[in-house]
Amino acid sequence: VQFVESGGGLVQPGGSLRLSCAASGFTFSSYHMSWYRQAPGKERELVATITNAGGARNYADSVKGRFTISRDNVKNTVYLQMNSLKPEDTAVYYCKSRAFPAYWGQGTQVTVSS
Repeated sequence: VQFVESGGGLVQPGGSLRLSCAASGFTFSSYHMSWYRQAPGKERELVATITNAGGARNYADSVKGRFTISRDNVKNTVYLQMNSLKPEDTAVYYCKSRAFPAYWGQGTQVTVSS
């Protein structure tokens, strides 16, 4: 099982980024997928989840209306579109499936700063 995140970077407040996560080693289309983030000195938090077929999505209150999770079951990839970014969104972002609790990717750093 492997998760490879990409797409992070430095962006100004109010800007946008699109994160990608390529998954491998399991039947991607059978599992719900989630994005998590961890800011310096804080615990890792769940940001968004999408069901295996993409029919339902859930978001943390802090990102509702600004972030959108989506997936491509042909490409085995999950995405996180982040709009109206705020400095408090600064964190390392990870994707994973909770069906494989021991497996985490390296994450991708998102920094929101002017």
